[in-house]
Amino acid sequence: MENEIKSLLKRLTEAPGVSGNEIDVGKMIYHELEGYVDSIETDNFGNVISLKKATVKDGPKIMLAGHMDEIGLLVKHIDEKGFLYFEKIGGVSPRSLFSQPVIVHCKKSPVSGLTSCKPPETPEEANKMPDLKTFFIDIGTKSKAEAEKLGVRIGDPVTFERPFKILGSGNILASKAFDDRVGVCIIIETMKNLAKKRLESNVYGVADVQEEVGCRGAQVAAYKIAPDMAIAVDITLAGDIPGVAEKDQVTRVGAGPAIKVMDDAGGALGLISHLKVRELLVSTAEEEKIPHQMEVLPKGSTDAATIHLTREGVPSCVISIPTRYAHSYELLDVKDVVNAVRLLTATVRKVHKGFSFKYSS
Repeated sequence: MENEIKSLLKRLTEAPGVSGNEIDVGKMIYHELEGYVDSIETDNFGNVISLKKATVKDGPKIMLAGHMDEIGLLVKHIDEKGFLYFEKIGGVSPRSLFSQPVIVHCKKSPVSGLTSCKPPETPEEANKMPDLKTFFIDIGTKSKAEAEKLGVRIGDPVTFERPFKILGSGNILASKAFDDRVGVCIIIETMKNLAKKRLESNVYGVADVQEEVGCRGAQVAAYKIAPDMAIAVDITLAGDIPGVAEKDQVTRVGAGPAIKVMDDAGGALGLISHLKVRELLVSTAEEEKIPHQMEVLPKGSTDAATIHLTREGVPSCVISIPTRYAHSYELLDVKDVVNAVRLLTATVRKVHKGFSFKYSS
């Protein structure tokens, strides 16, 4: 399975899909799932929703959600010298924008560039992080007319150019957009595993859009599906690097997929995992002897944040892949991905007709 996952992750992460512009990666996911599910559709919002039907009548509905969008930039202005100014899409930090290669996805053809900002003029400026609005994209043009001749327009999405790489002994992978193409990959592989299985639950594999700007696609899909239970699959922080105390590491790369206890993105956007769903994941991992770790994430959230608040409430939890350098050049262990597929497949198969997620009174 490792080689298949590496190949799929390479294809998924290389596809462009900034929030609101996920069409290319959505088409790839659609074609990847065709033939393995009973039905598949792309909804009005852009979510790709697949379904493996239960073999019994009135089986519970399980929603598996992974977001296909990635953070990036959006062209908002072209100056007279041909430099591009932008707005960030999702959690882009100025720290990740110094001399970064990017691709401007123009309708005509992609255009390469570099992000940068003016050099500091004083010692005080040198010791401060520049404001995001001072950064620009240099595409090597000398005028606005030249940039427009290349096809650059206001509203063009911009992705970071961070090629897929295999590091170390072959288990460690680096790329852009593991957040959250790895979750999508896990759902695709799970739906393939379930293709010829007899299930008592209806399993919806959802690759959703616009998570990075507020978990919007998952909310729309959850309202449509009205699931009895949901499991989101996403990355989480792995702080197992020099300078981070063990108590602050959240998770460790290679120690297995994480089962979320809670997270918090501030305000209402966060999740305290449903105890019954969490216990189901933990017991399944223990029974199947799947290495795993527990996750308490102090900052950040996932699609489950909006899914669990849909309609009258959806019992929800998250399987997370420990990832270093989130929202930058991201790094993970393919063995954690393989074990997440095993965990998700085995968990789904345990949900039977009559399975109750209600708390005992």
